Parts: sequence; C-alpha cells; structure tokens
Amino acid sequence: MITVSAVGLLTRMLIAAHTPGPADVRIFQGFARAITRYGPIRIYEQPLPGLPVYNHPPLAGWMLLGLEKLSEIGIPFGTLIRAPASIADFFCAVLVFEIVRRRSSVGTAVACGVGVAVSPLLIATSGYHGNTDEVAITFALAAAHLLVDRKSPLAAGVCAALSISVKFIPVVVIPALFVVALRAGRPALVRFTAGFVALVALVWGPVLVTVPQDLKENVLEYAGGNYRLWGIVRFADALGLPQSFITFVRGDGHFLFVLACVVAGIWLARLRPAQLPVVVAVTMGLLLLLSTASGLQYLTWAAAGLFVIGFWEGAAYNALLGLTAILGYQGRSAVHWSETVLHLGEAGWFVLAVCLVSGVRKLLAAPSGVPPQPAAGRTPLPAPCAERPTGPSVN
Repeated sequence: MITVSAVGLLTRMLIAAHTPGPADVRIFQGFARAITRYGPIRIYEQPLPGLPVYNHPPLAGWMLLGLEKLSEIGIPFGTLIRAPASIADFFCAVLVFEIVRRRSSVGTAVACGVGVAVSPLLIATSGYHGNTDEVAITFALAAAHLLVDRKSPLAAGVCAALSISVKFIPVVVIPALFVVALRAGRPALVRFTAGFVALVALVWGPVLVTVPQDLKENVLEYAGGNYRLWGIVRFADALGLPQSFITFVRGDGHFLFVLACVVAGIWLARLRPAQLPVVVAVTMGLLLLLSTASGLQYLTWAAAGLFVIGFWEGAAYNALLGLTAILGYQGRSAVHWSETVLHLGEAGWFVLAVCLVSGVRKLLAAPSGVPPQPAAGRTPLPAPCAERPTGPSVN
C-alpha cells in the first residue's frame, strides 16, 4: 500500500514539475507575493488588483507564505503549490485503506487505497491543478477516523479544525463530528472540543480580531465563481429556467443546500456513529452534488470519500470524472469546458447521485451501535501517541 501510494505521489510531483498548470497556479503565486508584502492576516483587506478575491482560510495564507519563501531559494513555485495536494493524496490513500480495513476485507481495503493512489481524477487535480481541496478532505476523513477508530478525540479535534482552516468546505461535517464526540461521552467531547477550539483560536483568532468583516465577506460568504458548468446551476441553465432562479440559488439560496448537507450529516451520525468516516464521505459527496459553484478541482470533494463508501462506487466516479478532468485541463481553460466535457460532467453528476444513494443504503444497513472491527486476522497497531479512552467508547 505504501509503495503504490509513493508511486502515486511521484507521478503527481513529476506532472507538477514538468507542466505549467492552469491559471490557478499563477493566481496562487500572485496571492503568495501579496501575502509576503501584506502578511497572511492583512491580506483579506487588500484590493489585490489583477487577482480574484482572496477567499482562502487563514492557514492557507501561512502555507502560501512558506511556499513563497521556498521559491526564493530556487524551487519553482509552480511545483511547490501542487505539492500539498499531492502529499495529501499519499496519506489519504493509506487513510482510506485503514478506514475500509476496519469495515470490510483486507482485499477490499487494498483495492480502495490503491484506487485513491492511482485515481486519474486525483492525479489530474493534485498533480496538475493543485489547490487545497484534497488537503481539506484528507484532514476531515482523518478527524473521523481518529475519533471513532483510534479513540483519539483530541487529535480528531485538531484535524477537524485543520480541515476548515485549509479550505472551508468541510464545515458541513463539523456538526456531525461533534454529535459523535457527544455520543462518546463527556471526556471524549471535552477533548475533541479542546483540540478543535485551540487550533481554531490559534489559526483564525488573529484574523477574526484584526479584519473580521473582510474575512466574513471573502471566506465565510464566498459562493464560488459564476461559471455554469456543473450540477444544479448547469441543469437550470440547460433547461432554460429563469435567471432569477439561478441568481437565487447562486446567492442566498446556496446556504439552503449547505444546511441540507449539515442536517443529513447530523442525522446519519446520530444513527450510525461508528460509521462516521462513511458519514463524512456521504456528506462531502452530497455537498458536491448540491453545489451551485463549478470547478474541476471541486470534483475531488467526493473522490476519496466514495472509496470509503465502496470500491465500485469509488471506481465508477473516479474513472468517469477523471476523464472529465483530463479532457477539461486539455482545453483552453479549466473554467471553459467543451461540450464533451460538459456532457461527461452531467453523466458524472448522476453517477455521484447513484453512489450517494448506495452509501446511504449501506449506512442504514450497518449494525447500529457496533464499533467497526479490523478485518479477520489483522490486529491494528496502536496509533502513535493515541489517547486511551477514559469514558464510554463511540458505538
């Protein structure tokens, strides 16, 4: 598993080192230079002429500052900006293997982990595009795994906070994580909350104190670009629905879809707390299904998680959307899709919907209150520095 993941990482980094990447690479470099000038806190209040709105959470700013410093010693920024997502894929493949191994056979776990490592969708987005979506997803899955499988609520809380500090999208799974921590007992809830709050205070605190309104407008209320390439907005446009409807769903209406994802995650977490990693996967997939924003990198929100749901779900989605991404990146722009890519995206949306229905059915069919066990014949090694539970275990 480690070998295949390492080969996947090497493949991504070779692509990063030998391709210019999409416009986002140059935009991130512009952000990094602005952050070097203004700092990762004051960046939110700067106009940044020639660049789009800086809509990334605070930890991304510190990451960009570090990457810009590394580029000054001769490492190309275009390679550096795609390293975080590529490295995240390496750990995510191993993480998916561990999650699935506790809920299925070792063979299935290996297949799912390998699926993440060699996913054409993840290779294309992490190795060519970059961005931080896959980093955030990896931290969100790690938080769920640490909480219910490793019984390490403090570390889980830290990972949960890291996930929304890199990219804000995993905020939809945070309530579900708190629900399961609460179900685990007061000691687990206190430790999870302590880890989460401490990291949020450290990373978000200075920005909230200094430029709260700019952070709110740029990050917390960001609704995505105006492209009509995917999902609800794409179908509304194709069906000729009124512009007022599209404006609503892309404006205040998109919060309703976010709320629906939060409610679904809480409901599933209450029913099957021991299956929290699967709940996180379903919730993030649902967020993509209902997303009113478009972008090839957004397709990664469900890429690894669907392998947590099942091998065939993950393979079907990653194969079809991998082709979509590859063709999309070969076009004149990553935000201008050809008719072929648009139709592949439409088909991928329906595949995602079917996979999520399968995921919910599997969750509801899982035994209630039974903690996941490793596959027969395998005894998991204890997590390094993992906390020993002092209260009732998650069940």
